[in-house]
Amino acid sequence: MRQEVRLAGFGGQGIILAGYILGKAAALYDGKEAVLTQSYGPEARGGACAAELLISDDSIDYPMVSNPKLLVLMSQEAFNKYGSAAAEGAQLVVDTDLVESASGKDWLRHIP
Repeated sequence: MRQEVRLAGFGGQGIILAGYILGKAAALYDGKEAVLTQSYGPEARGGACAAELLISDDSIDYPMVSNPKLLVLMSQEAFNKYGSAAAEGAQLVVDTDLVESASGKDWLRHIP
């Protein structure tokens, strides 16, 4: 089974680290294959960044995320870029303090 995860936000939020930890945990503790692709701007902090993680029972021959079932979107820019392209049935985790356009959506579930 192939699981695809996309995390996006801005530099300094730990997006890349979170992807790395998730992938490492899947590989070490669950015996899965994992590939992390990361992208970020030249800024040390504050620039857009994303981490795309593939976790699979089998070897991974194509390392790009095409249909993520879990999206973690931690900035308005990330929500604008990836939120509308979420697959049907995908789970979105959104920081509503930083993503104003997500407020009031019927699919939004607040977790205290």
